[in-house]
This record gives sequence, structure tokens and C-alpha cells, in this order.
Amino acid sequence: MVLAPDEGLPTHDEPQHPQTFPGKAKKALKTFERQLVAYNLEARGIQRVEADERHDLRSLGYTQISVLWFSINLAANNITLGMLGPAVFELGFLDSAMCAVFGMLLGCLPTAYTATFGPRSGNRTMIFARYTMGWWPSKLVVILNLIVLLGYAMIDAVVAGQILSAVSTTDMSVVVGIIVVAVITWGVTTFGYQIFHYYERYAWLPQLIVFCILAGVAGPGFDTSSVSVGDPRTLAGNRLSFFGINLSAAITYAGGAADYFVYYPEETPGWKIFSMTMIGLTTSFTFAFLLGIGLASGMASSAAWSTSYGVSQGALIVEGFRPLGSFGSFCGVVVALGLVANMIPPVYSSGVDFQILGRYLARVPRAIWNTIGVVIFTVCALAGRDHLAEIFTNFLALMGYWVSIWIAITLEEHLIFRRTRGFNWTVWNQQKKLPHGIAALIAFLIGWAGAILCMAQVWYIGPIAKLVGDYGADMGNYVGFAWAALVFPPLRYWELKKFGR
Repeated sequence: MVLAPDEGLPTHDEPQHPQTFPGKAKKALKTFERQLVAYNLEARGIQRVEADERHDLRSLGYTQISVLWFSINLAANNITLGMLGPAVFELGFLDSAMCAVFGMLLGCLPTAYTATFGPRSGNRTMIFARYTMGWWPSKLVVILNLIVLLGYAMIDAVVAGQILSAVSTTDMSVVVGIIVVAVITWGVTTFGYQIFHYYERYAWLPQLIVFCILAGVAGPGFDTSSVSVGDPRTLAGNRLSFFGINLSAAITYAGGAADYFVYYPEETPGWKIFSMTMIGLTTSFTFAFLLGIGLASGMASSAAWSTSYGVSQGALIVEGFRPLGSFGSFCGVVVALGLVANMIPPVYSSGVDFQILGRYLARVPRAIWNTIGVVIFTVCALAGRDHLAEIFTNFLALMGYWVSIWIAITLEEHLIFRRTRGFNWTVWNQQKKLPHGIAALIAFLIGWAGAILCMAQVWYIGPIAKLVGDYGADMGNYVGFAWAALVFPPLRYWELKKFGR
């Protein structure tokens, strides 16, 4: 899509003298934005995509929705996530597979739900959060979402660096691998929406081929008959925790799912967006999770696999290709570079979310925020490259809590309070016409209190979580959702009665 010179550019009402520093900065930014347009890059930031600006669906197709999600998630980071079942939680192959698949299925439902608001609203996901959380409380949600988005990109970068380092043995360090994938990600996200969709349309094919090769080569080493370890209470706790991690891996996409479909026509049926999103997410997650579980289950009978896992999760993936020799090394490189497809969506969304935090931040073009986001996650990846398993088990579950709580509030706002009057999407930037967010903020904080009491992390186990097993059971997602859902309706009824919005 080629934008008109002023299409999608922020408008600023405050007059600035052209010779003052603010005036010069404003002029420089507008020149930069127009240069983006000249090079066919997406200059639009948080502005709503109006109905007459949407793309022709025939050029996109409903299959593109499934392909997009399939391409994003058919990635090595989800293989390493599956490894946690046998390797960290000591679950057998069947237990791990059941917890991974059903946890993921539950987490995909909110993501598919929020994706439907892209076409119907033309607003980015965190702009939509203003309608449920209110103007100021929604900024808290945006900050948490930024942590999730850049945290995921950091994890992907570490996994890619580990794989590239393992393939090259002594020729490439993890540091160099991280920088390579970060630079590629920056290039694609800078171009914006159109190139992002085009890249994801084809990125899945080489990944599917090499993952099928991995399944064929390493599959005989999978121990599908392995059993879980621990007494019944500990086993129940480990199942709940691993279920919750996989739920979190899927549900955290809900914070940006609408971003990728804002150019779809308004009349796009919501059920088609929902169903095609579910198909793309579930098929890719399932394949990747089962590969990871299989590799980790085989460590008990393979000293080479166990040694490789001791080096890094990425090294275990490379070890699975080892029987193929140099071709296996090539497959490992393809797997590592395939992580770029998983890094693009969060980095793209982070560029928009930075702008939502304030009107001055909105003046900075999305491409610059993308660049800042890449720098942030790259630095964090370099610092945490030796602690991937700890990052996974602590970060993923913890970040899933807030999404679960926000989804509870969003569902009730939509299905109870907006069921008949709907949303006025044109007031996305008018604070006085949006909810105050008092009810949502209180419900959000109460939900967090419940999540803290029921969380089970390495560095903290809540008093309720301690009651299950030797290591506790992470129930933060479920309890946080339930507590927020219970208190929000009466508070929202009060808020509407008192303020009328």
C-alpha cells in the first residue's frame, strides 16, 4: 500500500515557532515521516484506519490469517518451551503433551477473540484497551504489554543465538547470533504492515520442512512412554504450572492480536477472523510443543542429548539434526533464522504501543520506536543469554497474569455493558468520551492480588499456591481472571450510574 503524503501522519494542534527547538524537532519528524512514505514504508502510527482506507480483502484472503499465525508460531522458541515439561517439571511425555496442548488451546481463545476487533474497529489493540480500561488505567496495560512484547523478542533472540552458536561450534558466539537476528527483525518491522504480512506469508514453508526433518531424524529417540515423577500432590502442582505456562504463551498474543488486521474491511465476519486465527495458532503451537517435549523426553536415554541441553536448549535442537551432518547444520541455521518470523509481530506492535503512552511520544514515528524496541530487547538478550530456562519459567507465567485479568474485564465490558449500545470507534482519542476506568482499575488490581497469592515462581510462591505439592502450583492465571470477573460488574454498574460513561 502506498500512502498519500499526509495519510496516517499524526496531527498536532499546538503551534510551534519554526526556529525554536520544539518547532525544529516537529519539522524534522514530519520530514522523516514523509520520507518513510516516499520509500513505501508504513508511516501510520496509532491513528484509526478509516473504512475507506481498508485493503481489498481479495488481495489478502482469509487464508492469510491462518498463514500469518502459523508462520509466527512455527518457531524454535516454542520447541524450547515444550522441553520444560519433561526437563523442568519432570512430567512424562503424555502428561507434558496433554498440559501443553490443552493449556495452549485455552490461551488461544482470548487471542482469537481480540483479533476480531482489528477489522471492526480499525484501532490497534491497546487503543481498544481504552474502551475497557479507561484513558489513564489503560496506560498501565500498555506498559505491561510492552514488557511482554519485548520480553518475547528477547527470548527469541536468545534461542536463535544459541542455535547459530551450536551450529558453528567455535566460529560464532551466542552474542553474534543474537545481533544477526535482531538486525533482520529491525529491517522487516521498519517497513511496516505490508512487508510484515508479506514476509509471514512465506516464512512458514522452510520452517515446516526443517521441523518435519527434525521429527523424522530425532523422532526415534523420543521416549513416548516416559512417566511423570513425584507424589500425587506434587504431580498435580507440576501439571498446573506447566499448563499455565503454555496458556500464557498463547494468551499473551491477545495484547497485540488486533494490530495485524486493522486494514481488513469493516464488514469482515468476526467468526472468520476468530476461526482462522484458532486454526493457525493451534496447529503451529501443537507441532512445535510436541517436538520439544519429544526431544526433552529422550534425554534420559541419550547422553549426547542430555549434554547438549546442559549447554543450551538451542544446542539440543541442533543435536537432534546431528545424524544429518553438514545438512543438519544447515537445517539448524534455517531454524534459527526462522525465529525472525516470531520476533516481527511483537516488535511491530511495540512501535505502536510506545506511541499510545502519551501525546508527545505519539509524535515520534513508529519506525523510530521500533528501533528503540530492538535495541532494548537485544541488550536484554545479551545480558540474559545464559538463563533461558529461568526466563521462560518466570517471565512467561508472570506476564500471562495481567492478560488473563484484562481479558476478564474486556469480555464483561463487551458482552454485558456494550451488548446493545456497542462501541463508538471514532472517539478513540477523546478522553472525555471514554470510560473513567475506575471499575476496571480496581478489578485489575484485585485480580493481581489473587494472582500473587496463587503464583508459584522460583523467586516467590504465594501462600495459596504452597498448598499444592512440594513446589507449589502456579494458579495465577485462573484466580486472577476469576477475581477480576467477580468484582468488575458491580463496580462498572456503579461507575456508569455515577458518570454515565
